[in-house]
Amino acid sequence: MTEIRAAEYADSGIVELNQILCGGYPRGRLTLLEGRPGSGKTTLAMQFLLAGARAGESTMYVTFSETAEELRQSGASHGWDLSKIAIVELTKGDVAEALEDDYTVLHSAEVELFQISTALLEKIKEDKPQRLVLDSLSELRMVAQDPLRYRRQILALKQTLSQRGCTVIFLEDLTGTGESDLLLQSIAHGVILLSSELSQSGGVHRRIQVTKMRGVNFIDGQHDCKILKGGVAVYPRLLPGLVATNVTAPASGPGLATGIQELDHLLGGPIPWGFGVMINGPSGSGKSSLAAQLATAAAQEGKSVCMYSFEESVGTLLNRCDNMGIGLRATIESGRTRVQKINPSSITPGEATHGMGRCIKSRQGLVVIDSLNGYMQAMQSDKSLVVHLHELLSYLNERGVITILVSVQHGVFGAEHTQFDATYLADLVIQIRYFEAHGLVREAISVIKNRAENHERSIREFDVSAKGIRVGEPLREFQGVLAGVPEFVGESQTLIAEIDEEKSR
Repeated sequence: MTEIRAAEYADSGIVELNQILCGGYPRGRLTLLEGRPGSGKTTLAMQFLLAGARAGESTMYVTFSETAEELRQSGASHGWDLSKIAIVELTKGDVAEALEDDYTVLHSAEVELFQISTALLEKIKEDKPQRLVLDSLSELRMVAQDPLRYRRQILALKQTLSQRGCTVIFLEDLTGTGESDLLLQSIAHGVILLSSELSQSGGVHRRIQVTKMRGVNFIDGQHDCKILKGGVAVYPRLLPGLVATNVTAPASGPGLATGIQELDHLLGGPIPWGFGVMINGPSGSGKSSLAAQLATAAAQEGKSVCMYSFEESVGTLLNRCDNMGIGLRATIESGRTRVQKINPSSITPGEATHGMGRCIKSRQGLVVIDSLNGYMQAMQSDKSLVVHLHELLSYLNERGVITILVSVQHGVFGAEHTQFDATYLADLVIQIRYFEAHGLVREAISVIKNRAENHERSIREFDVSAKGIRVGEPLREFQGVLAGVPEFVGESQTLIAEIDEEKSR
């Protein structure tokens, strides 16, 4: 396959779309942009023309339905100045007036199509645009009335524009049969599809997909997008090794020490950079506090940290950390840590994973998703959610980023389970659970999986209080561990609470 050189790409006006297209729209070629009304075709096309105008190229927007004034008003809503874009109106009404005094033995549709095509080609010959948008082909199809006549005219337009070296985008709004025109797709050099659907949260989930691009590499599959003030925002899938980045490979060196000596012993040593870490446990067992401790430890080493909360507010998290002596607030004030509360009704899975993947600007860092259950619940309308999560972890792993996934188990005692078992995605799985000892409910911590180190197989007591996070010595006198209801039957002197009481005497 012959690839197009970088200099032969035309900037789409959207950095992320250029990444999907591996450079931009192929210059001198015809690209078909399909989508139902309201999917963002006009906005995307205008961004393409505005990028050309900024580069000093001549641009033209040909419209068969909207007026120039309507287009300028739409542009103004995005804060755009369209004065450098030539807007040409070719409405059916204008052509009908021109035909009123004509007498011809030809079919009226053929004459009308000929008049439109002639007017368009004359305007192109006069202005010599380097970039052209034609909106939309459905209007030409209605004028032609006959599929053969319509196809013949589109072919003639393509050949004429190609000879002039014009980069062209044809818009197709799918208002006819509601399905793509395969004959039209075969004529076009490239095909881009815009789609949208209602999410369970009541919002609109938009996607963009490059379905065809002859002789050019591109990132396949569906990518989330949004129509915002200022244009269409695109969120490419985080495919490892494909998306351009200035981070080439994870740096080697010692892993992340947790800041708790006993916990490091339990883990078998520092956490290697690029690991996916899952923290499992029932509600209230201290999972989020442990994640905050790891985030603080990473930030104190000078690493970039991004925390995403799908449930707890940022204020509540910081107050709890302050009360426990975890210095998360100081790392935020220093700029090393960024904490974001995610609103599931205003974000899509692709947007969320794209933001998480790009939050770490340097080699090595740490990302926290709290919690995985909230993430799954908020994004459950997306059937490819597990794929998004897998791509995110692989992408961050390549960049030496530790990803912390907090997972809430349902149930406090007895048979506990997770809504979604993602332990196979993690390199390190930390299990926190409650246990009973001498009439009191306590927490225990253990490691059930570690792909890098020979971790401890023991169970240690885990305590979260105003004294911070503490991990006790290995506790061996348990029964009922395999049943999921561990009960400590050893001597009380080995428990953290008893040790504290002994020291206070």
